[in-house]
Amino acid sequence: MTERERFIKALKREPIEGHCPTFELVFFLTLESIGMVHPSQHYFSQWDQMSKAEQKLHIDYMADSYIKIAEKYHHSAIFVHPNPDDFDNVVRLLERIREKTGDKYFIMMHGDPTFDIPNGNNIMEFSARMYEDQDGLKAEAAKRLEQKVTFAERLSRHTGLLDGFALCSDYCFNVNSFFPPDVFAEIIAPYLKEVIDDYRELGFYSIKHTDGNIMPILDQIVDCGPDALHSLDPQAGVDLAKVKAMYGDRVALCGNVNCGLLQTGSMEDMVADVHRSLAQGMNGWGYIFCTSNCVYTGLPLERYELMNKIWWEEGIYR
Repeated sequence: MTERERFIKALKREPIEGHCPTFELVFFLTLESIGMVHPSQHYFSQWDQMSKAEQKLHIDYMADSYIKIAEKYHHSAIFVHPNPDDFDNVVRLLERIREKTGDKYFIMMHGDPTFDIPNGNNIMEFSARMYEDQDGLKAEAAKRLEQKVTFAERLSRHTGLLDGFALCSDYCFNVNSFFPPDVFAEIIAPYLKEVIDDYRELGFYSIKHTDGNIMPILDQIVDCGPDALHSLDPQAGVDLAKVKAMYGDRVALCGNVNCGLLQTGSMEDMVADVHRSLAQGMNGWGYIFCTSNCVYTGLPLERYELMNKIWWEEGIYR
């Protein structure tokens, strides 16, 4: 069974022999880990001035960085951050990864058209519009949806390059959802459901990511039909065992290793949390082991590597 097949079985909540799949939504510590700059930070401001040969070298560099991290940590999936992100260069990067790895890995990229928590520059304006201009927001949401689905339709014609999308719009703070449930039902849920349905019709899987306390809107998110939920944030009080008991028969679950403990907790507490996540997540099927966010800049690499080592030794279905 390839890593890609293992990952898809987890998304389908089917029995797996051997290791529970693992991956990270983003692994930013590439420079420290493999001596390569992360592709999202490797911005090519002179891309259009480059020769075809130089562009090809950059594409190869990005592909190699993703592959080396996946190989080193036994990841089952690669989340691609195309850079540049125009359609032709997205295809070039995906093609290069497939040329180098075949069907070994599940490959995904960002594809969420729904609104997320606005930044500090427009949070007040957006908050007012949630109640005073829902029609305007719905029109914007429909346009964003159309753009993402059109992009996915074009990608679907390149058979076998991409397996799915990670829907990375954050909806929640640690204490509550930014979008009240009634507002979420109007300006988020219909468009989230439609993009998931459209992706599925095109042959793509969908993993819905959002940090924070998702519990007030979790039923609506699950009703939209994603194949998996990521990150199940314990720092916001999201209980993996509880979510699995409530929805584990309807959606796969990814994550829940506490990033706060990974970064600054005691070694004993961090190790205990890794064991807890494995025990709760692997109880039954439909679980993908990973952090509750990503391997972000500033996270000690040795802590992630210890987490990965524990998974490698103990995250096995027997």
